[in-house]
Amino acid sequence: MNKQRLARKARFLRWAMNFYPPYLGAGIRIQSLAADMRQIRVRMGLGWYNRNYVGTQFGGSLYSMTDPFFMLMIMENLGRDYIVWDKAANIEFVSPGKGPVFADFHIDEHLLEEIRQHTAAGDKYLPKLHVEVRDGAGTLVARVQKTLYVRRKPQARQAA
Repeated sequence: MNKQRLARKARFLRWAMNFYPPYLGAGIRIQSLAADMRQIRVRMGLGWYNRNYVGTQFGGSLYSMTDPFFMLMIMENLGRDYIVWDKAANIEFVSPGKGPVFADFHIDEHLLEEIRQHTAAGDKYLPKLHVEVRDGAGTLVARVQKTLYVRRKPQARQAA
């Protein structure tokens, strides 16, 4: 996909995700999304709609703010020749989120090349990616590990 098309897609995706009802309802906003879709910053405020019984960020909302982004980033950067799914996730709650929290997602060419190498022969690959949720002061609130399932589509394997 050319860079201009990817940049347009990134702008649209940011807009669409910010109006996606589950995110809108939980107060989750995509603050920035790089034109190459390799960096995303997500923010979630603390309000009555995502506050738990003890007045801190609801754990389900903390996980939700991290859910689709690695999958989307990998999918858009690898292109249509690949199947990309979320396979597993783990979240560790470290400290209470008492205000706005942030998650910064990053992927690089090294990761994309690693995925291409592991899937070149048609094998599946299960990369494990990590993101931290931090509050405005930088205090760690949660650690999230995502395991993705990545495989070249059968048509792409036959064409190669």
